[in-house]
Amino acid sequence: MPLSFTRTFVRRSRSGSEKMLLLGSVLAVMAIMAIVAWLLFRELGSANEASVRAANNVVQLIDADVQRNAELYDTSLQGLISAWLRPDLGTISPELRQLVLFDRATAAPYKGDLVLLNETGSIIADSTSLTPRQDNFSDRSSFQHHRDNNSLALLVDGPFRTRWGFKDLCISFSRRIPSNDGRFVGVASASMRLTYFDQLFRTLDVGPGSTINLLGANGILLARQPESNGRTYVGQDFSMRQNFKRVLSEVNGSFTAVSDLDGVQRLYTFSRVGDLPLIVVVAQSRDDVYAVWQRNAMLVAGATGLLCIGILLLSWLLGRQLRLRQNAERELAGLASRDGLTGLANRRRLDQVLKQEWARSMRSGRPLALLMIDVDHFKAFNDRHGHHGGDVALRSVAQTLAASIRRPGDLAARYGGEEFMVVLPETEKAGACVIAEKLRLAIEALPPFAEDTVPITVSIGVATHLPVTHDQPELLFHAADRALYRAKKNGRNRVEVEPYVAPFAEQQA
Repeated sequence: MPLSFTRTFVRRSRSGSEKMLLLGSVLAVMAIMAIVAWLLFRELGSANEASVRAANNVVQLIDADVQRNAELYDTSLQGLISAWLRPDLGTISPELRQLVLFDRATAAPYKGDLVLLNETGSIIADSTSLTPRQDNFSDRSSFQHHRDNNSLALLVDGPFRTRWGFKDLCISFSRRIPSNDGRFVGVASASMRLTYFDQLFRTLDVGPGSTINLLGANGILLARQPESNGRTYVGQDFSMRQNFKRVLSEVNGSFTAVSDLDGVQRLYTFSRVGDLPLIVVVAQSRDDVYAVWQRNAMLVAGATGLLCIGILLLSWLLGRQLRLRQNAERELAGLASRDGLTGLANRRRLDQVLKQEWARSMRSGRPLALLMIDVDHFKAFNDRHGHHGGDVALRSVAQTLAASIRRPGDLAARYGGEEFMVVLPETEKAGACVIAEKLRLAIEALPPFAEDTVPITVSIGVATHLPVTHDQPELLFHAADRALYRAKKNGRNRVEVEPYVAPFAEQQA
């Protein structure tokens, strides 16, 4: 009987272990599936964000290029107006007047004509010839706008086909010409061929199912690449379309919506071109946005199905332990980089930041400034108030330094004892002196300690340097130390600047 009972107990025990193992396996599989699903969902969002970033890069690139060309046109227009309004312009020869009026600022392959129109719309100066063409542009909407409005702002109009030369679609940049008393006396106008935008857009790859579009603020489509099945929408009015209304109201950003043209759901990323009435829109199809994610999702799902449940479980536990360890190391690193008394960065952190900013300054070509600060007569202060009072005074100075250093890249650190350092990246000598004087005054403004009648003061040495190859941060440190020594020698409670930091080559010589 006892033997039978024992065998029954063993069999039941093994059965229970198997059930527990099966249950654990099922739970592990469910957990892994949930984790993988969450990761895929997060990657789906990341794919969307990556597409938005890529589209934003394209939009910003187009913005910069279009704005640069628009500024060139506007510069020519303003120069034309300024030259035309000069009273002595009529006294020079026609050839010289042509050179004065029409410079080469917009001599680009896609530049159109640059003309000056009088108050009736007739051409009175022409960039194409000394003798202005016999034509009148009073029927142009841009001319009528300038004639009927007092605004002197740059106007972008179009698209339209030119009456002369090439028959491309163009847009115009124009400005109103006022008289001395503000009356309308004409229009300065320059045209740009839309083939410029077509060539620009063709150089940018946004995916086979995506398009790049340029629209005017009035909703007229000015350029689009690639075209849809050979059909062009250039010149079409989109001002009443819901997607354009949203683009116009939000100015810049991104959203997902169904295209009004082909019914395809697209990710629209858009931005206004500076202060110009032009809007760049990148419309990406869902296939282009999520193509990489779909491939990755299939690979991840297939690989997950082949993985061993036990390995996955152990990997999850190991990952959890690694995360805990990383958090602990991060906390320890934070403690190791702070001074326990003042809460400022300690010497170790100061050395790290100084080396980093030194290297950054060498790459960027911007100077690096260092302030060395010493509390005046601190030994006598300690003798009067003891070490506790000295600690309180150091904390007050440290708090004042931390409150006065506002830029994110600046660093205030305790160097040791009553000495502090302030690292000021990308700061010229004049700016460093201003900050140093601000710090000195802020500390001097602290109320006197206990029964003292005079406030705590500091001496500050300032040094700036633009490092070159072979230079070391110690150059800047020693220069600031010399300036601090001079500040203390000259009476303390003052700022002194080291005028020259000898580079490595001179020190070797």
